[in-house]
Amino acid sequence: MQLQKEEIDQLERKFRLNLINSISGIKPANLIGTKSQSDQENVAIFSSVVHLGSNPAQLGFIMRPQTEIPRDTYPNILNSGFYTINHISESFIKKAHFTSAKLKRGDSEFERMKLEPEYLDNFFAPFVKESAVKIGMKYQESIPLPNGCLFVIGSVEIIHLPDHIINELGQVDLNGYAGVGISGLNSYYGLNKLATFPYVREEEIPDFE
Repeated sequence: MQLQKEEIDQLERKFRLNLINSISGIKPANLIGTKSQSDQENVAIFSSVVHLGSNPAQLGFIMRPQTEIPRDTYPNILNSGFYTINHISESFIKKAHFTSAKLKRGDSEFERMKLEPEYLDNFFAPFVKESAVKIGMKYQESIPLPNGCLFVIGSVEIIHLPDHIINELGQVDLNGYAGVGISGLNSYYGLNKLATFPYVREEEIPDFE
């Protein structure tokens, strides 16, 4: 298949949606947990979390346009200033996926999907107890994107993860907790470590054939 921009624009809507969402490859699978000022807990799945820098430690993610009736995640982040990022494992893929449903405002995905909120170190926002890797975030800023989405930037405040999935270099072993990735909007893949290579210096580049 070969498609020019004009042909892409003319594709059937759902086909184009699935195609463009999946051609970027495997994306991280995370649940973002928030809580309102009235203590209403919410959690939603995101596949757009990215590393921004390690000093200071910052992560970002993309929020859909807020032009319609806003869902709970973004207002909760703005009002409280805190949220959590929680890795998804194979054991609760289905529950995590269904947090994408548009519930009535005020309904909790934790309750509907039978996920357990967990509070650690007096952090305001709830973590997902089932998750192996839990990250507490403090909201920094939102950058408007050309398509109406928002790029939300936060600082890493707390990290919780089992000792056995991190090595002496600080690298997290995604195999160690059966982490998963997302392709497109609704296809999930297991993650298997294939190799680890050294930091690349020009003089150490091998002779490839």
